[in-house]
Amino acid sequence: MATTTPPGKGAKFASGAGAAAGSFVGAAAGGFVPPINVTVNNGKNAVPGPRNGGPSQSLLPAPEFTSPAQIRDYCNSLRAAAVMLSFEVAMAAEILKAVLGTVPDPDGRIGGSKIRAFKVSRKLQRSADELRNAAKLAAACYASFAQEYEGELNAHRAKPRPAAQPRMTWGQQ
Repeated sequence: MATTTPPGKGAKFASGAGAAAGSFVGAAAGGFVPPINVTVNNGKNAVPGPRNGGPSQSLLPAPEFTSPAQIRDYCNSLRAAAVMLSFEVAMAAEILKAVLGTVPDPDGRIGGSKIRAFKVSRKLQRSADELRNAAKLAAACYASFAQEYEGELNAHRAKPRPAAQPRMTWGQQ
């Protein structure tokens, strides 16, 4: 006796799993309920990527530094990506600390579970701090470039042209 799967079962499972995970984490963290999204990927219509044998996509543009605009775009893209990732990693560190803080201490020490959770999540928090530093250094890189190559940049900036003088058109008589 073979059973068939209804067409919307994957979507129903994903919403049920997300709700279950959110309520579990909320109960475990003592009322802190972070937003959790669960994505179910069955592999159909998969976009080619590094795991699917296709080209990978990068958060950053290609490092082709043939113009000041490309240097600025690369540094700005790096800064934006590092800031975005630092927020996500910092949130993950807080969630990890909250979840691990509910695991009982094996020795029964008072506050032992919180101390253990802090020690583990501290490494993730330091990762977030370093990503924030990477964002600052990317902005500083372009500022340093602009300062060091100020003469070359000013020489090629658009110079205001004098207003065009009206010309006599001798062919119209």
